[in-house]
Amino acid sequence: MVDYLANTEINSQRIAAVESCFGASGQPLALPGRVLLGEGVLTKECRKKAKPRIFFLFNDILVYGSIVLSKRKYRGQHIIPLEEVTLEPLPETLQAKNRWMIKTAKKSFVVSAASTTERQEWISHIEECVRRQLLATGRPPSTEHAAPWIPDKATDICMRCTQTRFSALTRRHHCRKCGFVVCAECSRERFLLPRLSPKPLRVCSLCYRELAAQKREEEEEGGGGPGGGAPGQPRAYLGGAECGASSGDDEDSDEDKEGGGDGDWPSRVEFYASGVSWSAFHS
Repeated sequence: MVDYLANTEINSQRIAAVESCFGASGQPLALPGRVLLGEGVLTKECRKKAKPRIFFLFNDILVYGSIVLSKRKYRGQHIIPLEEVTLEPLPETLQAKNRWMIKTAKKSFVVSAASTTERQEWISHIEECVRRQLLATGRPPSTEHAAPWIPDKATDICMRCTQTRFSALTRRHHCRKCGFVVCAECSRERFLLPRLSPKPLRVCSLCYRELAAQKREEEEEGGGGPGGGAPGQPRAYLGGAECGASSGDDEDSDEDKEGGGDGDWPSRVEFYASGVSWSAFHS
């Protein structure tokens, strides 16, 4: 399929249409040898609630964004290199069907399709593209993945101290290492997680102790590290440890800050109730 579509006019037109829908806010997507293999709407489980997102599968990248006007305007473009992707099918429940997890070193999240058939199509096409990319680049499959964030609604109390109850005044926060929903008191520390960000990120108290212990062991084995601190004080890995509940660093991502457009979509059940296929794969 990739070889057949590469360098064809129809493929160039499809990619140009995607670029046009993202407009100036999106990155150029046309590259020699790049092929658009499929597209469709999937439900992405975000921090606050599940939201419809447009997804585009290319032979080397996976692109998704927020829907402003279907097939006319998208924003919040995210580009994921496929050689970094690992998929994990998730079990069916009465409340959640046709789900799987997309895992990468920087971000992991859950999506679901309109039907079992579409779910299987997405998984099989992505896995085949990943296989081809790894073969072409000679890279081994990715083994380190970011923890998916547990949705806010999954718990009313801090998942570390199990004492603090969340409310309109007591905010939820997320540990960047384990993805747990925690209170401000249980996530006062910062630690540098280079795969996720060049600056220290919020982590829960348990993950901080584990990460700090691991860092001390590495420094002792290596005869001291670049932090220059005393044993047990990995200062190079610390940020502003004092952080109140008003900090704004816990947004799920830029797509949750955008807001516009999502409110126009009906609920998930209504959204997928028309019986039409929400995904299309090119051949």
